Amino acid sequence: MAFNDTYRFGVHAIITNPHGQVLMLKRTYGNKGWSLPGGAVDPGETIHEALIRECNEELGVEINNIVLTGFYYHNNLNAQVGIFRCTIPENQEIILSSEHSEHKWSELTELSEVQRVRAVDAIGFQGDIKSRVF
Repeated sequence: MAFNDTYRFGVHAIITNPHGQVLMLKRTYGNKGWSLPGGAVDPGETIHEALIRECNEELGVEINNIVLTGFYYHNNLNAQVGIFRCTIPENQEIILSSEHSEHKWSELTELSEVQRVRAVDAIGFQGDIKSRVF
């Protein structure tokens, strides 16, 4: 890959509740599957700005305690994805955008293998940023 080639670059949030469950959103587009809050980084935007914007758009809430925990390359999408551990204010009402029809709190065992690995990395973060290929 040359410097001027393009590929996708995104950011996603691992948000957990007091029970250790991960917040997941059901998409209204594409395969309509469950995914983490987040999305593409726009030109001229930092990864933190993109994450804050995406979570505000998708959840209707401000995220806090934002910590970068890993970067992951996804072969099938030719995409780099930054994963951040974050929090939302306790008892904050989530107001979904039109991009998502539902939200739920999922046990780690309910997540896909890729989502589970990224969530475990984020939850167990001790200062060592993970880097993996899927």
